Amino acid sequence: MGCNSKCAYCIVPSVRGREQSRRPGEVVAEVTTLAQEGVREFTLLGQNVNSYGRDLLPEVRTDFGELLRAVDAVDGVARIRFTSPHPKDFRAPVIAAMAECAAVCEHTHLPLQSGSSRILKAMRRTYSRERFVRLASELRAAIPDLALSTDLIVGFPGETEEDFQETLDAVQEVGFDSAFTFVFSPRRGTDSAVMSDQVPEDVKRERIERLIDVVQRVAAQRNERRIGGIEEVLVEGPSRTDPDLLRGRTRRNTTVNFAGAASAGELVDVTIEGSTSTTLRGSKISSVAA
Repeated sequence: MGCNSKCAYCIVPSVRGREQSRRPGEVVAEVTTLAQEGVREFTLLGQNVNSYGRDLLPEVRTDFGELLRAVDAVDGVARIRFTSPHPKDFRAPVIAAMAECAAVCEHTHLPLQSGSSRILKAMRRTYSRERFVRLASELRAAIPDLALSTDLIVGFPGETEEDFQETLDAVQEVGFDSAFTFVFSPRRGTDSAVMSDQVPEDVKRERIERLIDVVQRVAAQRNERRIGGIEEVLVEGPSRTDPDLLRGRTRRNTTVNFAGAASAGELVDVTIEGSTSTTLRGSKISSVAA
């Protein structure tokens, strides 16, 4: 909980305070208990999850890569996810753990916020566009089938059309599998709320529509590449759009609607037969051995 960063648009440090890490033994013990009760998938959660462990020094020396490995070693754990990492703290030990731990899923949420290095500096994100793109390349080189999702803000104070175009370009350059898109909204108590160069609402709305179009086009292209392949799906229940189908998620965190019989919590193999920008469609092959 908490965050030590000082992003200009974020109220979290003011309302939640500084980062606080649970001791690794506590986390592993909780995971062990839940796994014994039949839980298959675990999400390690933190405002800046990959800075885990720094506040435990000098009494406990650990890092997030070590925590991933410890949870991966627990019997019965089929999948591990984590959110949200900060690009500035995504270091080699975490990338290595993702690549080497069988249960860690081939997906990470990596918030970009803006493709303009100038705007990123104004946001106080402490990385540039170039550094972000380099990190994304390093992650995909280590984990070839990795899916990347992100957060994007349009209309941050001072954002020009050129800055916004850099965001569109970055979405296409990185090739995000999905993105949460936001129109900047001033939040009282943050530095960005009192900046003088606020972007007009009509400009922000026009830009968010253009951004969503690009995000959906890129995501649709990436999902289309999954057609014809086989995905391991963790069953969640009936499809929300078709009661004759089931719904689940792949290791890459993509929703799949598929035909076949299975129970919630079961891992099944699904042949992918179709796709949209947000979902896959297919048919169950068989259960995956536990």
